[in-house]
Amino acid sequence: MISDEDKKTLHEIARASVKSGLEHGCAVSVDPNDYPAHLRTNKATFVTLKINNQLRGCIGTLQARQPLVNDVAEHAYAAAFRDPRFSPLNENEFTQLQYHISVLGETEPLAFSSEQDLLDKIRPGIDGLVLSEGLHKGTFLPSVWESLPTPNEFLRHLKQKAGLPEDYWSDSIKVERYTVEEF
Repeated sequence: MISDEDKKTLHEIARASVKSGLEHGCAVSVDPNDYPAHLRTNKATFVTLKINNQLRGCIGTLQARQPLVNDVAEHAYAAAFRDPRFSPLNENEFTQLQYHISVLGETEPLAFSSEQDLLDKIRPGIDGLVLSEGLHKGTFLPSVWESLPTPNEFLRHLKQKAGLPEDYWSDSIKVERYTVEEF
């Protein structure tokens, strides 16, 4: 569990990184040694930016590769300026931003014998999923359950995100699940 104080610190880092992007064209430089040990552990994160509760950018990774404070700084900057679905953030939008940080737990493979078996094992509102089939891959964070509340809808849209038809099925599909702490 991430304390309220640590959540505040991570939000400040995200905000500073977006501000640095506007002022200097790069993420804020964060020295992990300036933070407590638990914020220096390698964690995978996604940073989601919204304006008026509408998505404005979301970037992250599934693999823990760097200290938590650095991952948040990098992904906040990328969500604001490098999400290919949106133009780079401008100064007028900065004060309207809402920051959502998701710290991911470890992924675990799901064993299933059919699409229905998979649907029965998915935990709505809890699981983030990674679906892969050959070169196709996509993930949805658990927060996506808010707009796709049934396992069937969630899986159909995840297949589309991975570049597959929504009714596609193959015995070689792989699915991993993970949980997040989101704030």
